[in-house]
Amino acid sequence: MITRKAISISLVLLITFGLMSWYFLISQEREGAKFPFRFGLDLIGGTELIYRADTTKVDDVRGAMQSLKDVIERRINIFGVSEPLVQTESAGLVSGNKEERLIVELPGVTQIDEAIRLIGETPILEFRLAKPDFKDILAENPQAYIDELFSPTKLTGRYLQNARVEFNPNTQAPVVSLAFNTEGKELFAILTSEHKGEVLAIILDGNLISAPVIQEEIRDGKAQISGTFTPDEVKSLVRNLNYGALPVPIELATSQTIGASLGEKALAAGLHAGFMGIVALSTFLILWYRLPGVISVIALCFYIVLSLSVFKLVPVTLTAAGMAGFILSIGMAVDANVLIFERTKEELKKGKSIHEALHEGFRRAWLSIRDSNISSIITAVVLFWLGTSAVKGFALTLGIGVLISMFTAITVSRTFLSAIAPKKDNGFKRFLFSNGFHLK
Repeated sequence: MITRKAISISLVLLITFGLMSWYFLISQEREGAKFPFRFGLDLIGGTELIYRADTTKVDDVRGAMQSLKDVIERRINIFGVSEPLVQTESAGLVSGNKEERLIVELPGVTQIDEAIRLIGETPILEFRLAKPDFKDILAENPQAYIDELFSPTKLTGRYLQNARVEFNPNTQAPVVSLAFNTEGKELFAILTSEHKGEVLAIILDGNLISAPVIQEEIRDGKAQISGTFTPDEVKSLVRNLNYGALPVPIELATSQTIGASLGEKALAAGLHAGFMGIVALSTFLILWYRLPGVISVIALCFYIVLSLSVFKLVPVTLTAAGMAGFILSIGMAVDANVLIFERTKEELKKGKSIHEALHEGFRRAWLSIRDSNISSIITAVVLFWLGTSAVKGFALTLGIGVLISMFTAITVSRTFLSAIAPKKDNGFKRFLFSNGFHLK
């Protein structure tokens, strides 16, 4: 049995944690943020860009797409876009895509041309070996394409660790110094050892930047891009390489813009629907379950505050589908209380005291609560794993909500009910802890 001391300590901890969570939420509003939470494009407006990624020349598709995602995120962050969302979608039967895709969401950016500019013509860095007859081809056709003159290698900007500005000690001309990561260093060492005396072209965005001759094997994974650069051009090139050396080419497939006014209407409608639903639900709980219903409403308030705090801390990007998942989880949080109260009613009918009936009701309801919530969590995990962006938002808020609802139903509701449960019964007290229209 739960002791009064344990109940008092639990109450203090719960109230303290609830007040801290509430203070955290309202402090976000005081700090002057227009939106204290992260909202998706469908709620605050913005631009969504979907790119097709060409992975035909890549062996590790998953690794290349992850690198592409990281590069684009760094690229966008340079321009200070608020809370960008970058994610990938794989090709396959599950996703329904025929190609690898990159989805970029830019909240608050409603000009598509501006959004595309933020992504920019991110550079694609390649190292290619000159073909044996490249000089003859170039003599016959000075406008020959890069593919006609040079053969691709496995070494690309994907393996670039960093780039920095240096100056030639003899001519003082600015050059770009490149350093490769561990895997790139090995590829560069093999390339320079097996092709001594050959021309290794450095190509950026399909343009020949430099064509040095391999003199010896280079094991330290360092290379230089030299040319007729101005200092400003070198700085720009280094910045682009550090923040945008794409592992695979991308092509803009589709784009859409959602106006801020449409998003605000959707947000307002969702909040209104949620508020009205909570009021109707609270009214039913109090009228039908009486005093336990009041406790369940208090637990529901704890649940809402805790959920919103977690959404802010993670942080979770709330979309219209995500808000639907959160509202659905509120209903599921009440399900646990209903099971507990109905089990308690059965124990009261057997003639047990209120305190014993509550204890037994929680014990008997726990197995049903556990199994139903586990099945909901499994559903949320599958939806998050296989779903697209909107479905992922729904699954994430639903999963978090289910976990928190288990805590509030078992901990908050149980603590408060055990604290107010009378030791001695009478008709009026049993009426308060009963439900429905009967008096006992």
